[in-house]
Amino acid sequence: MIPAPYLLYLGGTADPLSIKTSRGVAEFRPEDCVGEFRRDESPLTLGLKRLTMAEAAAAGARTMILGIAGAGGRMGPDLIQDAAAALEAGMNVASGLHHRLRDQPRLVALAQERGLNLFDVRDPPHDLTVGNGTKRAGKRLLTVGTDCSVGKMYASLALVRGLQARGQPADFRATGQTGIMIAGGGVAVDAVVADFISGAVERLAPARHDDGWDVIEGQGSLFHPSFAGVSLGLLHGAQAQALVMCHEPRRPHIRGLPGYQVPDLADCLARNLEAARLTCPDVRVVGICLNTSAMSHEEAARECAATADRLGLACSDPIRFGVGDILDELLCAEPLPHATTASR
Repeated sequence: MIPAPYLLYLGGTADPLSIKTSRGVAEFRPEDCVGEFRRDESPLTLGLKRLTMAEAAAAGARTMILGIAGAGGRMGPDLIQDAAAALEAGMNVASGLHHRLRDQPRLVALAQERGLNLFDVRDPPHDLTVGNGTKRAGKRLLTVGTDCSVGKMYASLALVRGLQARGQPADFRATGQTGIMIAGGGVAVDAVVADFISGAVERLAPARHDDGWDVIEGQGSLFHPSFAGVSLGLLHGAQAQALVMCHEPRRPHIRGLPGYQVPDLADCLARNLEAARLTCPDVRVVGICLNTSAMSHEEAARECAATADRLGLACSDPIRFGVGDILDELLCAEPLPHATTASR
């Protein structure tokens, strides 16, 4: 476990999507966050107290979380310098980037010298096996998306909380760096060798016999040329009986690839169902979660209502409006007719 409390790192980025890890920890583990560190060139804030490394350590922070996620997960010179400063101030450092802290000699030396730890949460288990698609007991829901960074983790956590509030056993199964830091465990599937992705998900959400739900955090999109392989491995390994589609209505194009348009929701639903049926023929879509953070409350309500009417599926922004209608559909004894019709 990564020692709390935390200082959340924003660096010098101006891209709101790049700080999604720090934002997620701030929203779902606020009691463990003492403040944020950002460089002067960054206009972003999480609404936490802005602290220097020394101030954060004095306030009790035990770990600085490098909660940024740039393209390729690289560690630039500024980030390494700031991580070194955190160690010098007496804090551990945790990262979910593809480039590892342990591969930075300066950071390794500082951590050893001061008796501190470097946490690379994207390290997958070393003994993974390939998936086999064997039917296993239990109920599983997988969140999927039209693109990256559209709210799959937020939707998954909201669904878990909603199920628990209804007295249903439910667990969040984290598959990305932010989710792992929130949950305290999981498998970063985008760091798993391709042949072992479905097997990693089978291990992450094994057979269960308590009539409870595993809610598996989705990653990427079948329509993203860079990350579709991870999404497909998740669909096969999850063997999910239920899917929830996540989407940001006003996104102009696939993230990072202006030449690729965000797919039509109905087409995306059909493609995900087709892929998921390989390991769970009876899979169904139980709802749509929209990320309406760029809209007013009234615009968001209209968008959710219009999407629900167009596709015949429960639709909500899980943060603004909750997931009650989606859970009603999930927990009904039999699939409603629209769940099949809308997916064709």
